[in-house]
Amino acid sequence: MKCPFCGYEESKVIDSRPTDEGERIRRRRECINCAKRFTTYEIIESVPILVVKKDKSREAFDRDKLIRGMVRACEKRHVSMDTIENAVNEIEVSLQNSLDREVSSVRIGELVMEKLKEIDEVAYVRFASVYKHFKDVNAFMDELSSFLEQK
Repeated sequence: MKCPFCGYEESKVIDSRPTDEGERIRRRRECINCAKRFTTYEIIESVPILVVKKDKSREAFDRDKLIRGMVRACEKRHVSMDTIENAVNEIEVSLQNSLDREVSSVRIGELVMEKLKEIDEVAYVRFASVYKHFKDVNAFMDELSSFLEQK
């Protein structure tokens, strides 16, 4: 870290402590050259994820949109908001951990359906019925049959 006083490029860390609920780390440093002290903050660099929609347009990943979709699917079911938020956290972590900076909306939909299968079967069927745009009742029944076979 470059000293703001003399420009020397080496310093030693005197003190470190988390701030902002662990989102950042505050470090007190001392310049090895001039012995003056200064403060730096270290944060995790978050690279935005772009969602590639079916029409090939792109938009920034929106966590709230994902939560709204899952809440809608779980409406009038015994699914807590904490459960939904945990599922969204897991999906978001999965997307962040992949090296892809662009992810298809189809992949996100599949991740949501996997989570909803674990959380609530009715919510899964609701989400799948909207997400997969079934052409007719037979296509819907085929999806239900394969779901029941997997179970």
